[in-house]
Amino acid sequence: MRDLLASLDGLRERLREIPQADERRLQELKTEILGRKAGVLTDILKALPGLAPEARKAAGGAANALKREFETAIDARERELAHAARRIPGVDLTMPGRPQWRGGLHLVTQVVDEICEIFRELGFTRVVGPEAETERYNFFALNFPRDHPALDAQDSFYLGDDVLLRTHTSPVQIRTLETYRPPVRVVIPGQVYRRDPFDPSHSPVFEQLEGLAVDEGLSFVDFKATLSAFARKFFSADTQVRFRPSFFPFTEPSAEMDVQCQICMGSGCPTCKQTGWMEILGSGMVHPAVLENCGVDSERYTGFAWGMGPHRIAMSRHGIPDIRLFFESDVRFLEQFAGLVR
Repeated sequence: MRDLLASLDGLRERLREIPQADERRLQELKTEILGRKAGVLTDILKALPGLAPEARKAAGGAANALKREFETAIDARERELAHAARRIPGVDLTMPGRPQWRGGLHLVTQVVDEICEIFRELGFTRVVGPEAETERYNFFALNFPRDHPALDAQDSFYLGDDVLLRTHTSPVQIRTLETYRPPVRVVIPGQVYRRDPFDPSHSPVFEQLEGLAVDEGLSFVDFKATLSAFARKFFSADTQVRFRPSFFPFTEPSAEMDVQCQICMGSGCPTCKQTGWMEILGSGMVHPAVLENCGVDSERYTGFAWGMGPHRIAMSRHGIPDIRLFFESDVRFLEQFAGLVR
């Protein structure tokens, strides 16, 4: 009995080690003293049944009390070590956390995806092409004369004698017609490059989206119906549209398409220059020469094509006054449109 109590007194001295123990030493003490198989205190408790009843009661009370002291001291030290591990020098963990930046699609990307989805419902497939093109694909196959001003170096970014950064996405029309036989219905989004000044309404690099449909029997009626359906789907069901005569080398006849100004709804404002209309795309029936340049029989097939600027369409829909806002990566501007994906 005396030996047992003396062992408990000696064991109590080891409580002093716990407040200074590191994580590894604390685990060693826990195993050495409280371990189920070879713990010193566990062995003492196992020896209690061999004592006389009175001695067993006294020794058992002292042993269980000491066990609780060790458990309390070890738990306290474990909490201290865990708290210390979470502390970072110079950082106040009680300060409110900063909100995380939430990624989102750029407004122009959203507009491109939405337009492509509308035309997908009308039977058009989305295709892309290279941004570096030869003069043939960028100009000549599209019926541009060789003395056209667009071929001048001051209008186009030339990479070599016959290679330039495409000035429109129309070269993909040629590549598509050379690869696939009609019927063809495609929409073509992509970046284009021009020597334009960087001002509120122009940019030297911008997104463009074109469309092409070639089949037997396509007429100007199909052309107007398709683009009118797009405008009323994209803007609103009661949006008014109009077509004005124009000229493009690769279409004949050609037309500019206007929609009712979405800011003033036709009453006239500075954005639409008091006309009540906003031009959104150029279009027309595919010129027979373009079809022949691609090996398509222009006597059998007809088609229509159009090209639009998603930047300007986004500006029209949301009343954005300056195209440069799209390129400045200002989160205060961009986050206004982060939740507009439909």
